[in-house]
Amino acid sequence: MLMFIDYFKLLVSVVVCLLVGFISGISNNTSMNSWYKHLKKPSFNPPGWIFAPVWTLLYILMGISFYLVWAAKGPIIAIIFFFVQLALNFIWSFLFFSMKNPLVAFIDIVILLVMILLTVIQFYPVSRIAALLFIPYILWVCFATMLNFTIYWLNR
Repeated sequence: MLMFIDYFKLLVSVVVCLLVGFISGISNNTSMNSWYKHLKKPSFNPPGWIFAPVWTLLYILMGISFYLVWAAKGPIIAIIFFFVQLALNFIWSFLFFSMKNPLVAFIDIVILLVMILLTVIQFYPVSRIAALLFIPYILWVCFATMLNFTIYWLNR
């Protein structure tokens, strides 16, 4: 079955997610070369250059996922959960990099992970593809949660 693609909604969905990433990324730049550079990090800490392309891809996938639910006129609770998890994602960078508080950032990312899972649960009945598009995001946030906690632990 062919689905009509509303390119405006698709564009808005992807751009909103990318803007969230771009704006939160700005907060990273100020601390990345000073405070973060001097933190003790675990051996599994990825090189800094990997974060921008990974997050860009994840925000694009999130935007496409959201579009599929929005275009299908998914339930308002699914939309709310999506934006709550997006807000928690946005806040994490400020907590970790701007406030330089890995512990509070860790609490945020744990709540974020729960909200991502709840979003997937809401998206699945509307669009299985939308739910599946969240899998890389879930995996990356699980990794980021472990990384965040380890950085907190090593630097307490």
